[in-house]
Amino acid sequence: MSIRLALVVSEYNYDITMMMLERAKEHAEFLGAEVRYIAKAPGTFDIPILVKKLLEKDDVDAVVTLGAVIEGETEHDEIVMHNAARKIEDLSVEFGKPVTLGISGPGESRLQAEARIEKAKDAVEAAVKLVKRLRSLEER
Repeated sequence: MSIRLALVVSEYNYDITMMMLERAKEHAEFLGAEVRYIAKAPGTFDIPILVKKLLEKDDVDAVVTLGAVIEGETEHDEIVMHNAARKIEDLSVEFGKPVTLGISGPGESRLQAEARIEKAKDAVEAAVKLVKRLRSLEER
């Protein structure tokens, strides 16, 4: 059975996140997973509401979140990242479907975010592995 993914990507820091999206799509194809949906959130803080809608769909096995939370002059990046990450994990547990965190930050510079673009592949790989492991547990 095919693994059906949804990707949710932040449009904030678009130059970085759109490259993450491309890497994620390529890696999903490489792993034989099907990307059913791509949803774009204005920012990382906005990702969880889209994740929730996608988890409600019967044709989504897992959701991959993508974003880059770059450090600014205040601690805003920490608030955004901590709250988004917590809600993303809560939704995964609530729906019993994997939601992986392919969001880099907080506290990173633009250069550090650029260096982590390839990490989008790790989030896709984790989603695929989790779906397979959950399916094997259900079969027992």
